[in-house]
Amino acid sequence: MKLAIAGLFLACAASTSAQKLDVKIVDRQDKEDEYDYAAVFNNVAVAKSFKVRGATFTLQLPDGRGAVVNCESKFAEHMAGRVGNRRSCRVPLVDSIQAEFNGDNAKLIWPVSLDGKKMQSETYKILAILDKPKSN
Repeated sequence: MKLAIAGLFLACAASTSAQKLDVKIVDRQDKEDEYDYAAVFNNVAVAKSFKVRGATFTLQLPDGRGAVVNCESKFAEHMAGRVGNRRSCRVPLVDSIQAEFNGDNAKLIWPVSLDGKKMQSETYKILAILDKPKSN
C-alpha cells in the first residue's frame, strides 16, 4: 500500500514539473501605463480585450493554441536602493523563443549572442490559454 501511494505521489510530482517548448511571439505590446490588450494571431481576434500593464505577449504554442503572458516589473536588487526600486522586465527582441511553463508562470528564454550560447530569460505570468483560432 505504501509503495502504491509513493508511486502516485511521484507521478503527480512529475506531472507538475516544468515543460519547455519552442514558441513564437505572434503579438506584443509593452506600455508602462494600464492599457487594453486584445490577443490576436493569424489576423483573428481570439479573446476579449483586458487591462494590463507592462510587457504582454501572445505566444503561439506548438499545438496551435495561444498563451497570453504578462510581466509588469520586478524588484531591482535585494536590499539595495530606495523603497520601490524596480526594473522593467526583460523583453525578447526576437519572435522565435523557448518558454518553460511551470504552473501559472512562463519563463521566456532567448539567445543574445552570435553563437547562440548566451541566453537571456524573464519569468512572465500566464494570463490565459486560448483555443486555436478556427479557420474559415
